[in-house]
Amino acid sequence: MKMISLQSGSNGNCLYVETNGTRLLFDAGISASLAAGRLASHGRDIKEVDALIISHDHGDHVRHAGVYHRKFGLPVYITPGTFNRALSRHSIGKVSNIMHFSAGEEIKINGLSIQTIPSPHDCLEGSIFVISSNGKRLGIITDIGHVFTDLHSIISSLDAVFIESNYDTEMLTQGSYPDHLKKRILGPEGHLSNRESAELLLAGVRLKWACLAHISNNNNSPSTALRTHREVLGNDLTLHIASRKGTSEILVI
Repeated sequence: MKMISLQSGSNGNCLYVETNGTRLLFDAGISASLAAGRLASHGRDIKEVDALIISHDHGDHVRHAGVYHRKFGLPVYITPGTFNRALSRHSIGKVSNIMHFSAGEEIKINGLSIQTIPSPHDCLEGSIFVISSNGKRLGIITDIGHVFTDLHSIISSLDAVFIESNYDTEMLTQGSYPDHLKKRILGPEGHLSNRESAELLLAGVRLKWACLAHISNNNNSPSTALRTHREVLGNDLTLHIASRKGTSEILVI
């Protein structure tokens, strides 16, 4: 299984996963042309992607879904509530090939299993994902609000994980964000801090690597996120950073 982060953060999210000849995109928060170009830089053709899967209704994850569909013919897997909200809030336009799912259901694409798990993020019908193939399991765990019941057991079952490490608590609380926004991020429907992410990864007994994602531009930095994870985890686990501005290397399990 191979994974490429095409971009991660509040300025736009898109993640590529391929395994056994099946190619998937998760989220469409960057432009279709940008996603295509970044995939091409890794020798991948976006027109060969089998499906676009949307995690939730926030613009940095869904705003370009309609263009991906119309320009490249990608079927869009999305919950009904997420789709309706995206139509009303983000002007995604006509999408004629929609595959609805409910958070908690298993999606099957070309025999590949994608488990969807409800997320308590402040959205409608949000999901995180676990992709299983050839005995390997990759988690896509961002925009989850808080460490909810069963998340430790999910982490313990994974071989690799793409996980949010959104903010440093001190930087956020002492920073310039208005109080209502600080409260939202810190709250049970917001984001995970560096330390919450790191402590959650302690459950990852099978993990070969973790990619730290959705890192805030104002309340965090890659070096701060890495330092906190090393304080908690030591040096045994390989850690990668998903850039807010560009693509990652090809990560393999």
